Amino acid sequence: MNLTLKVWRQQNTDTKGKFVTYKADHVSPDMSFLEMLDVVNEDLVKSGDEPIGFDHDCREGICGSCALYINGRAHGPKQGIATCQLHMRSFYDGETIVIEPFRAASFPVIKDLSTNRSALDRIQQAGGYVSINTGGVPDANTIPVPKVISDEAFNSATCIQCGACVAACKNASAMLFVSAKVSQLALLPQGQPERYRRVQAMVAQMDAEGFGNCTNTGACEAECPKEISLTNIARMNREYFTAKLFKEEEIH
Repeated sequence: MNLTLKVWRQQNTDTKGKFVTYKADHVSPDMSFLEMLDVVNEDLVKSGDEPIGFDHDCREGICGSCALYINGRAHGPKQGIATCQLHMRSFYDGETIVIEPFRAASFPVIKDLSTNRSALDRIQQAGGYVSINTGGVPDANTIPVPKVISDEAFNSATCIQCGACVAACKNASAMLFVSAKVSQLALLPQGQPERYRRVQAMVAQMDAEGFGNCTNTGACEAECPKEISLTNIARMNREYFTAKLFKEEEIH
């Protein structure tokens, strides 16, 4: 395959960026998208040019690092996969591929395709944990949890914090991410004691980071590589309104 790449190049957060066109020749359809970028970077280094900056780590769809906007879609044209799981057979010979970073005010560009998504870490740190000391790890079946509930909690926990929901949303909303983290713990017995403090703290941090609000267009669910459901946002809203209604002492 011979491809034309239009890649966003930006030296750092404070400089202006632009698209630069590169040729990617003799690309194997069996390459992953990141492997294709590796080959392009090797050619750039050999020619004395600066390689394209992009984030990656596990390359197994687990870590959420490979946040690329490809041909107008977060993680590319396929559903239910991260960029590292996207293969070049998803494109056709001679195609032009436009590659951008995830664009959101809360995701400033570090360099080229690499963005700073630490805002998501700060939201998680605001309350996405259980802080109560429960002693040693109990046996798995000590606390019975209905399978329907455990499945819901597990599905929410599959969020890899990549930020695709933010990049896909016209408002740059992080509500799908936040709601998945809230739901993950709110559904389980271990998360009950702090559930109202947790949701208020995480929503407050989300607002402080400058993310937009949800208008239920569904783009976040459509582009999420783990196909996190919009029902999590409804659950988070119920948790939040209930917390405000009861005004429990722990909230203050």
